[in-house]
Amino acid sequence: MYTTHQSDPANRSRLRWRARRGLLENDLILTRFLDAHEATLSDDEVDALTRLLDLSDNDLMDLMLARKEPSGADDLPQVHALLTRLRAA
Repeated sequence: MYTTHQSDPANRSRLRWRARRGLLENDLILTRFLDAHEATLSDDEVDALTRLLDLSDNDLMDLMLARKEPSGADDLPQVHALLTRLRAA
C-alpha cells in the first residue's frame, strides 16, 4: 500500500527531523514554515522539500535567501514553487 506524507506520522516526523539544520538561520526558517504549513503540504511539496533538505546548509541558505536559484536535478517547478513559499515565510 502506498502511504502519503500526510497519512504516515513517521514520514512527518522524519521530515521535521531532517529540517533541523546546522545553520540556525536555516533551522528557524524551516521550523517556522513547517509549523505553519506542514499539515497542508502536498506530496509534491514534500518531495520538493526533501530535495532541498538533501543540499548542504550553505546551498540551502543561498536558495532560501534568493542568492541563487535551483539548478540541475533540483530545477523543477515544484522546487521553485516551494522556494517561493519558503522565502515568504
